[in-house]
Amino acid sequence: MSKPARNTESTKLDKLPFETALQKLEDIVEAMETGDLPLESLLVRYEEGVKLAKACQGKLAAAEIRIQELESAAD
Repeated sequence: MSKPARNTESTKLDKLPFETALQKLEDIVEAMETGDLPLESLLVRYEEGVKLAKACQGKLAAAEIRIQELESAAD
């Protein structure tokens, strides 16, 4: 049952613009750095942050590939 929920969540993250995902990640890091969150909240935020970081990395990798394709086409 948890797999479809993860796929849906992953799909939602993939649809977020890079800048939005990055801002959410920065907000999570800032909240975690305050040290005011209980352990359970920290774990939830950490998990969300890992997913956002992965989504951002994927978007950057896709952009890099697209840039390489455009450079190759321009040559």
